[in-house]
Amino acid sequence: MDLQETLTPVVTIGLNRNTNSFEYSMTELNNLAEANNMKVVETLVQKLDRPDPATYFGKGKIEELAQVVIDDGVDTIVVNDELSPSQIRNIEKNTRARIIDRTGLILEIFANRAQSREAKLQVELAKLKYQLPRLHTSASQRLDQQTGTSSGAGGATNRGAGESQYELNRRTLEKRITHVNQELKETAKADQTKRKQRDRSEMPTVALVGYTNAGKSTVMNGMINLFGENEDKQVMVKNMLFATLDTSVRKLILPDQKRFLLSDTVGFVSQLPHQLVQAFKSTLAEAANADLLIQVVDYSDPHRELMMKTTEDTLAEIGVTGVPMIVALNKADKMEVSFPSREGDNLIMSAMDEKSLQELTTMIKEKIFKNYQKLTLLIPFNAGDVVSYLNENTNIEKTDYRDDGTVITAELNDADAKRFEKYILATE
Repeated sequence: MDLQETLTPVVTIGLNRNTNSFEYSMTELNNLAEANNMKVVETLVQKLDRPDPATYFGKGKIEELAQVVIDDGVDTIVVNDELSPSQIRNIEKNTRARIIDRTGLILEIFANRAQSREAKLQVELAKLKYQLPRLHTSASQRLDQQTGTSSGAGGATNRGAGESQYELNRRTLEKRITHVNQELKETAKADQTKRKQRDRSEMPTVALVGYTNAGKSTVMNGMINLFGENEDKQVMVKNMLFATLDTSVRKLILPDQKRFLLSDTVGFVSQLPHQLVQAFKSTLAEAANADLLIQVVDYSDPHRELMMKTTEDTLAEIGVTGVPMIVALNKADKMEVSFPSREGDNLIMSAMDEKSLQELTTMIKEKIFKNYQKLTLLIPFNAGDVVSYLNENTNIEKTDYRDDGTVITAELNDADAKRFEKYILATE
């Protein structure tokens, strides 16, 4: 079957409030629709300072939208804002089409992409919280239908039944929210245990953050190719918004035996629903607990400044502040610029280019290994396990042998320097 035949045709609509980001937000909405297996057949825009409280668009534009739905033969409209329950109901009534607002669309994408149990629970929690205030939409529709076919006492009885059904639905949702929250707490405990085990290993952690589809996973795979323990541990890469939702963590070992953990986190997008940001807090904890952030930016995108602001705003919302950051201006291979090119903590690069990845590695080392000390140690012959550890885990610059033991000059982090303090002969 032709792939095009499997796509749902939709009309996208949005209000132009004379903001600089409007055109980009509509382009992004269309990309989100495509990421949700939809085909945008037409886009309708109206200039208004604020949405109509009843129908989002003005009356004339709603009539035009209803005609577009008929002419294009579509049954779904995707809206570039989060709508109120009454707005959804009124647009549906006027157009006889299904309405998906921006928040609902992103939630659908996340629900389709979630793979791990934790991601599925996080998305379910976000969807439940999104549905809760919208329950009365369907409840009101039921009441309208019930009272429309009844009168007198029978009508009153039906109305009461409708209201009790609404309360029942609400209680069911609230009960499920409590249950999912509890399951997530249990999952978070397991994640915290893993994180504590990693912390005890004294390995620094680096987290890739940034806009969805900026190339985070490609950067990660490039680093795994160069320094990973096992190349088949690569992460999925796909040219699509929100291709992956699960955080991946890999251990990287550099040629000088310095080691760190690199994590790839879920991407951001403008107007990322608050419910999702809150739900994914535990996943994004990798970023919150990192020693260094690498913000990956699509340097070839003319809206990269907006993307960077969205990333920084979202990080602030989840409480990630004060963590050192490198800005990796990726996809430079799509532009007529020389790369890799570094200025301070910014690197113009391509994740497809080994020289770029090597330069990025140099910048990472400057940030996370600055506490390393060059030490000379005298290890007695009966402490061969210490020599083995140093050979396997540190950058050995020189090894000599004396009558009383092995003299090793190596770069050690603070933890190892303290651990082998009794063997230190000199510090350089």
